[in-house]
Amino acid sequence: MSASAQPEVVVITGMSGAGRSTASNVLEDLGYFVIDNMPPELLERVMELVTAAGSTIERVALVVDVRGRPLWGDVQPHLRALRERGVALRLLFLEADDETLVTRYETARRRHPMAPAGRMIDGIRSERALLTDLRAEADLIIDTSATNVHELRARVSDAFGEHSRAMVVNLLSFGFKHGTPRDADMVLDVRFLPNPHWVDDLRPLTGRDREVADYVFAQPMTTEFLDRLYALFDVMVPGFIADGKRYLTIAVGCTGGRHRSVALAEHMGGYLQRFDVAVQVEHRDAEL
Repeated sequence: MSASAQPEVVVITGMSGAGRSTASNVLEDLGYFVIDNMPPELLERVMELVTAAGSTIERVALVVDVRGRPLWGDVQPHLRALRERGVALRLLFLEADDETLVTRYETARRRHPMAPAGRMIDGIRSERALLTDLRAEADLIIDTSATNVHELRARVSDAFGEHSRAMVVNLLSFGFKHGTPRDADMVLDVRFLPNPHWVDDLRPLTGRDREVADYVFAQPMTTEFLDRLYALFDVMVPGFIADGKRYLTIAVGCTGGRHRSVALAEHMGGYLQRFDVAVQVEHRDAEL
């Protein structure tokens, strides 16, 4: 690493049991130098060592969490200090809902670090409250409630692999009746459009089928909606790129997540290709 170069830094944090270990393993496989259970007070000192003359470390991942509670302080000032020094820092926050976290801990037969002798749910809620402000500053939030290990590995690899220099836009279709995604930056509700579910021939299909897409895009309201939405994208996406935003998750929801949201997410993905971004389209509920 040249004397003037700054290493890429990823700080991994979030809820205990949400997948921090998996994320750190993926980053290690991608060539990051990983330091686990990093006390926040040592972040700046570690970066001094990493950026010192003669250092060959180009990518470093630091796992910061509540396991070292006696050393846990106010993390945000340390992160801001690094950014003010010009460190290319990205904050990855992993979370999951309470029920999922309880199940994972019970399956692993482990105690929660914030409830060593008390009710597990109390420890989870205390940790979530402690991390609220830090979550608000995250560059990327990944909700692993409905994500298996292989899916999480792919998501982290896509976000931090070599191709991740451009902003990554994640388009996620979903059904409101299955719950709103917790990690979306923007939620678009398209339930105002006519529903293909009530057309007998279209009900078994999804928005990836031509018949459903043709039905959705034949509606005058769809055209007007997309014209206005894409005018917003034309302003918003270049603005985010100029501001240095690295990740944008747009969730598109209809009632069941099979028809309207799927067709529209696919169409939006095609439109966003015109910008200098990496586009990923995922259909959470299309096969439910």
